[in-house]
Amino acid sequence: MPTPTDPERPRPARVVEPVRVLRARPTDALAELMRELMPEPGEGARHKPPVDAEDDTEELPPVPAEDTPAPSSRRRHWAVALALAAAALVGFGCALLLPGRQDSTARPAPTPVPTTTAPSAPSKADPDGPGTLRQGDSGPEVTELRRRLLRIPDVFHDGSATGPYDAQLAAAVARFQLWYGIRGDETGIYGDDTRRDLESRTG
Repeated sequence: MPTPTDPERPRPARVVEPVRVLRARPTDALAELMRELMPEPGEGARHKPPVDAEDDTEELPPVPAEDTPAPSSRRRHWAVALALAAAALVGFGCALLLPGRQDSTARPAPTPVPTTTAPSAPSKADPDGPGTLRQGDSGPEVTELRRRLLRIPDVFHDGSATGPYDAQLAAAVARFQLWYGIRGDETGIYGDDTRRDLESRTG
């Protein structure tokens, strides 16, 4: 099938060329400023200072040089500094060499405490604490210990409920301590830890 021809031919027109847009770069402004401030030789400055600008400026007086100390005053400063250093060293050495004297002056003398001598009754203090029973003891506490140990199975074999703290009772106490892991008291001594454990088990 043939293609139809165009009803209208385009009119001849001018061809449009692409346009390039130039933007000012920051470096261009800097270069322009440098050109204004520092003109090239032979070009001359673009901005001349006003004629009466020289009249407004005033020259400052020269700054006086610092006074340098004389050599004699320098020697005096050094002598004072050396004397102070020597005095500090001597004082430090004396403080190290005389520690006994320093301690005796630092400590106040002890004040005597008045003691009253009253007749005291001979006290039979138990070294393991009150209530501790050991071999050779007797009394109601030993009887109570025997009765409590008889309630624990296989600890106090063929033991009686009465009698002193003998070797058989000491062996029963040691067996009880071993079986129940009591470590606070000596072996065979009925002390606080053994008492607490036995009383908790025998109610």
